[in-house]
Amino acid sequence: MIALKVALTPTLIATATLLGRRFGQSFAGWLVGFPFTSAPVSLFLALEQGHAFAARAAVGSVAGVLAQTAFPLAYVGLRSRGWPASFAAGTLAFAVVGAAVRFIALPVVGLATVDVVVLLAALRVLPHTRDLAERSVAAPRWDLPSRAIAATALVVGLTEVAPLLGPFTSGILSGFPVYASVLAIFAHRTLGPGPAADVMRGLVAGLFGFAAFFLVVALALLPLGMLAAYALATIAVVAVQSVSLALLRRSA
Repeated sequence: MIALKVALTPTLIATATLLGRRFGQSFAGWLVGFPFTSAPVSLFLALEQGHAFAARAAVGSVAGVLAQTAFPLAYVGLRSRGWPASFAAGTLAFAVVGAAVRFIALPVVGLATVDVVVLLAALRVLPHTRDLAERSVAAPRWDLPSRAIAATALVVGLTEVAPLLGPFTSGILSGFPVYASVLAIFAHRTLGPGPAADVMRGLVAGLFGFAAFFLVVALALLPLGMLAAYALATIAVVAVQSVSLALLRRSA
């Protein structure tokens, strides 16, 4: 099982990173809205902890979209003060909102509805990108390996500590925007605060698909089983992300 985690996660992250470099900062932010880390975490939780545990964790992931949205809003709000202050603010916002959503007593469909409303509001607040296909900056050699290592460590770590955290909290934490943070910090340091904000706006657009994926898993895993649930969730995330990309392009 460890070997599968170590093989699958870096492959997913490397693919996402290379495609993001090709199409620009906003596209990169949108791309990491796909659950490249949290989907493998969910799959491994279903295999190791059982379907009921993974379904409850998926509900936590849907609720955690609110914390993920708080991160870019806080990051962009302090972007003029440099990336360390922006990242610290985003992390704090994620932690505060993530702790608060544990007390929201709504069914998963209600949580997903709140997610959509909050994401649409965030897109109106965040700065608009000027060009979805703006030029990317060449990354150093260590960039891609470091992202793959970080992703693998996160997947392995979360699946190992999940029994201690509980399913709902595991679902929230699995959505921490690790890759969006890396992309934003790199853009912030090399291009300035504007491109970093582009990454974060792209991330918010990409979170529609994230919410759709885990909504389907939460609803379908127990009645339909793993194969059908994750297949339907994959179809859902691709369909929703197609719409969200069109929305991102239109707003740009």
